[in-house]
Amino acid sequence: MGTIGTIIGWLVLGLVAGFIARAVVPGKDDIGILRTIVLGIVGSIVGGLLVSIFTGFNSFQPASWIGSIIGAIIVLVIYNKVTGRKQVGR
Repeated sequence: MGTIGTIIGWLVLGLVAGFIARAVVPGKDDIGILRTIVLGIVGSIVGGLLVSIFTGFNSFQPASWIGSIIGAIIVLVIYNKVTGRKQVGR
């Protein structure tokens, strides 16, 4: 049950962090639920990496809720720039 609980926790964290990131970043995102979950999970990893860089801790861990949301926002902005989505004035 421990492994299944961990997987469910990651999915919930990814969904919530990804959804909040999509709500904060202006414009419409048509990326679906699965990509929203992946966005949140990747955002958690990015947030954890940023926390380790700024605090000096060498342990690589996923971030907390706030770090996950901030990381997901960063990942979504980069994703939009790379893919050319949400161009203003088009």
